[in-house]
Amino acid sequence: MPTTDDTLPDDPATLKAMLLAERVRSERLVQIIKELQRHRFGRRAETLPEDQMLLALEDVEQSEAGAAAESENKSPSDREKVARKRRMNRGSLPAHLPRVEVIVDIEDKACPCCEGRLHVIGEDVSERLDILPARFRVLVTRRPKYACRACEEVVVQAPAPARLIEGGIPTEATVAQVLVSKYADHLPLYRQARIYARQGIDLDRSTLADWVGRAAFHLRPVHERLLAHIRASTKIFADETTAPVLDPGRGRTKTGQLWAYARDDRPWGGADPPAVAYVYAPDRKAERPKAHLAGFHGVLQVDGYAGYRALEGKNDVQLAFCWAHVRRKFYELAAAGPAPIASEALARIGELYEIEKDIRGRGSNERRAIRQERTRPLIAALEPWLREKLTLISQKTKLAEAIRYALSRWEGLTRFLDDGRVEIDSNVVERSIRPIALNRKNALFAGSDGGGENWATIASLVETCKLNEIDPQAWFADTLTKIVNAHPNAKIDELMPWTFTSQAALKDVA
Repeated sequence: MPTTDDTLPDDPATLKAMLLAERVRSERLVQIIKELQRHRFGRRAETLPEDQMLLALEDVEQSEAGAAAESENKSPSDREKVARKRRMNRGSLPAHLPRVEVIVDIEDKACPCCEGRLHVIGEDVSERLDILPARFRVLVTRRPKYACRACEEVVVQAPAPARLIEGGIPTEATVAQVLVSKYADHLPLYRQARIYARQGIDLDRSTLADWVGRAAFHLRPVHERLLAHIRASTKIFADETTAPVLDPGRGRTKTGQLWAYARDDRPWGGADPPAVAYVYAPDRKAERPKAHLAGFHGVLQVDGYAGYRALEGKNDVQLAFCWAHVRRKFYELAAAGPAPIASEALARIGELYEIEKDIRGRGSNERRAIRQERTRPLIAALEPWLREKLTLISQKTKLAEAIRYALSRWEGLTRFLDDGRVEIDSNVVERSIRPIALNRKNALFAGSDGGGENWATIASLVETCKLNEIDPQAWFADTLTKIVNAHPNAKIDELMPWTFTSQAALKDVA
């Protein structure tokens, strides 16, 4: 509230208190303005986003290649030197790709000296990677009918093979391509329809949407089983992100949520394959993760969202919190201007990460032993240091908020010290959220709650394929074919992405 000379008190102590309060308020406003400026004009993360960095690198590399091409065009010797270097370093092309041989031979096989017949003494063979635009073909299925000359009413015919889209034109491989293009390559269906139109294939966007919806329906049991596998683990990650959904009743979008649950034991040499499952929900209420993780026992690694607190203590669930989120709060303060306390906090947290870098990939027992020896003393010194600094600063500042954020979650933040399976942060699941954000950026929103559920189902299977280095297109084509041919539900574990071997499928394509 503004003051005038008439309203100012005469007491020096009161004036001093008002001045200090105004200073704190001003400092906080300046901090907020700097954050807004950085949010609007600066970087949004602690490091340059990967996609932006790659775009910048592409531009630099393209410019360098153009300059090199100009130089090589002027100097044949330079061109030959570069070509020789490429031949040495390019490696071999995959064996499963079909080979189309082109013979470049001489026309006259007579010796230019004596005109005798030349004979082959060897050959030079080079391979180049060639690509054809998306090539469509039509599979024609013929089912002959047979009749008996003696029994006129008898007609025998093989049953029609099962199809994912009964009466429709796509094979399961075609539907798989649409799914991967939409949920792995982030191409909305209307863009896919334009791509197909360039090849002379007239497919309406609504037709593609029908294929996606039917495929998602058939894949739901696989998605449910995938989530059950993750729930059966003893240590998983959880996170959530917004999923805008069209709300026809109000003529705008509403904010749904995609909850992500991930398992990745590779950093400590665990045997379970990595997996991630998304679950759509119309809100962010705490009962959502409680329902999704019903029956889970173990360590749940999360960010600071209070909704996960409801799980702690139930069914032997222990929460492990994320040091990356703690670090981010101090980074935001240090990046906005001189901040000695925040900068020192960053340095201290950085020492923890250096140790984690050294022990990544080692066994859980070894990781725990090293943490006890090297990390625990650092943590033991960090907590009293934070508490001391908290007493020296105004409690209304962003720095105080950052310190309280860490101290209020200290038990969960230090859980990784006593369990070598637990990570220092929840970056595993945060990485799995990024593809969702890309799809959200390109598609803008889901058309309904049902669309959100389809999004969660298919994205879960795409990302789990990628985590296990499986080609999602090959997996979808194979799995949808098995499902429409009545794959027994009792053997649904055989459909999990990590059980799939893509080499057979690649050989079939070749």
